[in-house]
Amino acid sequence: MCELLGMSANVPTDICFSFSGLRARGGRTGPHKDGWGMAMYRDGYVWAIHDPRPSADSDMAEVISNTSLKCDIVISHIRQANVGAVSLLNTHPFNRLLWGKTWTYAHNGQLESSESLPIEHYHPLGSTDSERAFCWIVEQLQIRFGDQEPSVVAVSEALSDLALQLKSRGVFNMMLSDGVRLYCFCTTKLHWITRRAPFKKATLSDEDVIVDFKEVTTDKDVVTVIATQPLTHDEQWQQMEEGELCVFEGGEVVCQIKAAHLTTAL
Repeated sequence: MCELLGMSANVPTDICFSFSGLRARGGRTGPHKDGWGMAMYRDGYVWAIHDPRPSADSDMAEVISNTSLKCDIVISHIRQANVGAVSLLNTHPFNRLLWGKTWTYAHNGQLESSESLPIEHYHPLGSTDSERAFCWIVEQLQIRFGDQEPSVVAVSEALSDLALQLKSRGVFNMMLSDGVRLYCFCTTKLHWITRRAPFKKATLSDEDVIVDFKEVTTDKDVVTVIATQPLTHDEQWQQMEEGELCVFEGGEVVCQIKAAHLTTAL
């Protein structure tokens, strides 16, 4: 299985600390050695890095771990290949245009008979079940809502329905963003933590790295980090439930759907 890392913040924030923990799992403390990628949003615009090499050995990953590239939303992925060769085209995250926005997506898991998912307009460039599922999701959203972007509640309900359909085919842990919100769906493992004042120190589980967040934040900062497995061992992470969709905006939870029950903070 692959591993996911996401971030949603109310101010531009770097991902160095968390990515250092994830990166170690890409071939050093974990088996996810078949490539890594990261998409970073700032003010709705996205830039991305993809590398089919193990993140633990990647000079590009080394740069990201040590460079303060401040962003609003991040989606990162380290791959343990199941379907599709180890290649640049098969390296997550993937992106497509919808409603005038660049949507970015990464998936952890494996889906049975993904080739049977019907698609007509959005087609994968690589050969993974993950990318085909993404193309299907985007196409289904366009079929349901046309060219007019609906409300966050409507999108969340649709994504929950689509994700549950994919969950019936196997393991479907997902992160998806339009540059404003970060949508996360859990089948097996996703954890999250929201950091806000008063900020404290935290220690990575996979690296000998400690950070004192009060030295790099203000009292107004709100930063939520989402990961397959908790990245620190001295903080209290929340575990998402099976079949739960959680939506983050500006570091806050704005919508949750658990077992067909919708709650919203809007």
